Amino acid sequence: MPAIEANGTAEISARAAAQLNAAVRDAGSLALSMFGKPIKQWTKGPSSSPVCEADIAIDALLRERLTGGGNAFAWLSEETADDAARLAARYVWVVDPIDGTRAYIAGQPDWAISAALIEQSRPIAACLYAPALDEFFAARAGAGSTLNGVAIAAAPGAALRGICIAGPQKFLERLNSILPSFTKLPRGHSLALRLARVAQGTCDAAFAGGNSHDWDLAAADLLVHEAGGALTPLAGGAIAYNRPVPRHGMLIAAGRDRHAALIGLLGDERLALR
Repeated sequence: MPAIEANGTAEISARAAAQLNAAVRDAGSLALSMFGKPIKQWTKGPSSSPVCEADIAIDALLRERLTGGGNAFAWLSEETADDAARLAARYVWVVDPIDGTRAYIAGQPDWAISAALIEQSRPIAACLYAPALDEFFAARAGAGSTLNGVAIAAAPGAALRGICIAGPQKFLERLNSILPSFTKLPRGHSLALRLARVAQGTCDAAFAGGNSHDWDLAAADLLVHEAGGALTPLAGGAIAYNRPVPRHGMLIAAGRDRHAALIGLLGDERLALR
């Protein structure tokens, strides 16, 4: 594909979506070719989070496919050393080669490849691919969200009784003190997939614990937004991407009306997480 040029957000997002679609599908094929086989693995950073050779191979493939054609877009990935030059860029690719590496290493299916294009702090094109589940989510600013080519939408309504919620266990235990009637869904290994279930409408609300990063969130954020939902901090407002430290506190995702109701509920002092 020819290099993407800055000819306006609509054209950029359309061309980026096509480029992302092809690159992420190829990355998914690479991931599946290594899935369930003996692979090298190690830990990194103070959190000792796992990484494997598939993470590195997929990162390299996506970087070549998304930045190797001559465009001037910057790059931010979980598996690439950060480059401060991204902070001055209008457009930044944000990538998690494998969101849910623990599941991938263990041979479990709930992992995904997450990629998005950021324009001035917000995503404008995104793909989230779970190859082992045969689920390909895609979104483009102003064009809606899809799963395997079919339009999806967040669950409508503002009712809170009896809804299905996914999130960190300890937080849901606190939530249970003021919202006693709800169903807890499995948290899952992939945060991006947890949030995508809100966009899909199979999960009414989802929470992300603190310490998530741009690469965990950007693609899912656009999916939720374009599906008629919202993903925000617990106090509300938009998530800003491509900051000097690309890390975020606790977040909530839901359809817009239910999101507003939950934001109001979360003002309860018993849920203060400071």
